[in-house]
Amino acid sequence: MENSTPVDMADFNSKVIEEFRAMGGRASGLLADTPLILVHHVGAKSGIERVVPLAYSSRADGRFVVIASHGGSTTHPAWYFNLRANPRISVEVGTQTLAFLAEELDAAARAELWPTLVAESPAVGVFQTMAMRTIPVFILIPDDQRPAEDKCDTC
Repeated sequence: MENSTPVDMADFNSKVIEEFRAMGGRASGLLADTPLILVHHVGAKSGIERVVPLAYSSRADGRFVVIASHGGSTTHPAWYFNLRANPRISVEVGTQTLAFLAEELDAAARAELWPTLVAESPAVGVFQTMAMRTIPVFILIPDDQRPAEDKCDTC
C-alpha cells in the first residue's frame, strides 16, 4: 500500500520541522501563534522512525494533549496508528528532546476534556464537525512522571 500523504503535505511538514529546529521550537506564517511539538514515533507496520509536527495543548501538570484531527479528514492520520502501536515516543519541545508515553483517552476522559480543547482552539470543534468520526485524543505523559520501572530507556 502506498503512502497516501500528498507530496505537498510531506513537503510542508518537512519545512515546518526545519523551521521549528532553526527557530528554537517556533514556526512562522500560519503557525506562528500555534504551540508546536515534534513527535518522533515508530511506524506501526514499517518500524521506521518518523517525525511529525503537531499542535498541542499543555496541561498544568506538564503533560501535553494532541488530537488526531487530520485537519478534519474522515480518516485518522498515520501517526495515530503509530502511537497506538508504539506509545513510547520522543518529543522535541523548544530546544529539548524528552521521552513521553502516549495514552489515548477513553471516551469518558475525552468527553470531559473536549470542551476545554475546543475553548482553547475553536478549530478543534470545526475539525470534529467535518470529520464525521470521533477524533481521538492523546495525553502525552513525560517520563519523569512515570514510575522508574515504566520509563523508556531508548526514547
